[in-house]
Amino acid sequence: MIAIPALDLTGRVALLTGASSGIGARWARLLAAAGASVVLCARRADALQNLVDEISAAGGKAIAVATDVASEASIIAAYDAAEAAFGTVDTIIANAGVSGDTPALKQSAEEMDQTIGINLRGVMLTAREGARRLIASGSPDHERGRIVITCSITAFDVNPGLAIYSATKAGVMQLGKVLAREWIRKGINVNMICPGWIRTEINEEWFDTEAGQRQIEGFNRRRLSLDSDLDVPLLWLCSDLSRGVTGSSVVIDDGQTL
Repeated sequence: MIAIPALDLTGRVALLTGASSGIGARWARLLAAAGASVVLCARRADALQNLVDEISAAGGKAIAVATDVASEASIIAAYDAAEAAFGTVDTIIANAGVSGDTPALKQSAEEMDQTIGINLRGVMLTAREGARRLIASGSPDHERGRIVITCSITAFDVNPGLAIYSATKAGVMQLGKVLAREWIRKGINVNMICPGWIRTEINEEWFDTEAGQRQIEGFNRRRLSLDSDLDVPLLWLCSDLSRGVTGSSVVIDDGQTL
């Protein structure tokens, strides 16, 4: 009989940005439950600490690090804290992001810069610092480096009002592919998860409006995706089971873009 593989992250050290709420908070709980030691990064230190307390009470291992992903110094400090607590980070989830639903003609330059700084620059800084430390730790030999980037179906689907946001998501999709190619002999796999429309703190007010309900009715299954749909793909991409997967974009949207 063939043994059924287990999505076990025991012994892994995971650094997760955008961990204070929404999908990031769910993923923090998920990674810890799977056995990883988790470094929770976001700007809201109080929310992070509450999550750390919850994970610790459930028997998991986690620390909180207040982090601004658009700042290289802040990213470096987060990895320093992670190494001091748990050792080298081998599992990196670049999840921090901001939305932007302003029509292009009305979007300010400051809002554009903020969205690009967090959604694109922040992903690059997070992935690059992690890769540097993985390579220094011997990842070309142990091949356990995993980087997962949160993308979006807006990277390839046209959504009016989301011009800059969609551009950053298309940007990180291509960024991830290029990084996967650059680091393919460094023992680091880089992959992207592209969720569909999920109810979160950012968009729940919109989906409660008549226009938001019409958008849902326009989906093929007339429903939103669930955040739980992402659980197994995330664990798989973070685990040793994804050894042969790099440079891939995994679309999980309940058929919303079909």
